[in-house]
This record gives sequence, C-alpha cells and structure tokens, in this order.
Amino acid sequence: AASPDVHVRICGQEIIKYDLEIKALIQDIRECPGPQTVLTDLNSKVKEKFNRLRLRIQDLEQMAKEQDKESDKLAILQETEAHRKQMLSNQTAWRKANLSCKLAIDYLEKDELLQGGDSSVRQRKTTKESLAQSTSGITESLMSISRMMSQQVQQSEETVGSLGE
Repeated sequence: AASPDVHVRICGQEIIKYDLEIKALIQDIRECPGPQTVLTDLNSKVKEKFNRLRLRIQDLEQMAKEQDKESDKLAILQETEAHRKQMLSNQTAWRKANLSCKLAIDYLEKDELLQGGDSSVRQRKTTKESLAQSTSGITESLMSISRMMSQQVQQSEETVGSLGE
C-alpha cells in the first residue's frame, strides 16, 4: 500500500518541479531583450516543459483512478485539478509574457530602424544619386559615340560620293 503512495508523491514532486521550471522560463521571457531567435528558443523550452507537465498530470490522474480507497482517490483528483488550474494560469502568464516581449522586440527593431536606419537611408539615397549620375554619364557617352559614328558615316558617304564623281 506504501508503494503507490510513494509513486503519487514522486509524481506530485515532478509536477511541482516542472511548474517551477516553467515559471522561471516565463520570467526569462519577460526579461528577454531579444532578438526574436532568443525568444523562439525560450518558447520551445517552455513548450517542452508544458508537454512534460501535462503528461505527469495525466499520470497523477490515472494513479488517482487506480486508488482503492475512495478518500485517497478524491484527494488525488483534487490535487490533479489544482495542478491543471495552475498549468492554465501558467499558460496565460506565458502568453502575456510573450506578447510583452514581442512588443518590446518590435519597438527596439523599429527604434533601430529609425535611428540606425537614418544612415542606411542616407546611404541608399546617396547610392541612388550616384547611380543616377553614372547612368546619365553613360547615356551622354553613348549619345556622343552615336554622334561621332553618324559624323563618320556622313564623312564616309561624302568620300564615296566624291570618289564616284
């Protein structure tokens, strides 16, 4: 009779351990300065912990159903329900932490774009201006070559005409 009780206690302790690990990861997400890859990495760890937690809660529920004494069964089911509610509370906290972190990352990226982006926008503008200048230079050179060829053709025609006379 002591063996199932030990398994129930161990399962309960593992559930508490996962719960605390999830809370710590959620705190890390709240404090995450970015970039998005770090947030994604933290989120994958949280998902893994939630999956393990969910499985252990299901195990605890199964152990409750296998109890001989009705009072033990009800006590373990109550504990299971409390853990489920705590898990839902953690999921809500996780979503909120994620939202605030994503907003902070977006704000920082926007700020970087506006601050550091000034030089890159200026650089792009300069690049566009230099491209426009070189394009007009090339166009002028081509037109000059065309005029020179036209003059050459005209001279050749005049030469051929004077040779033919």
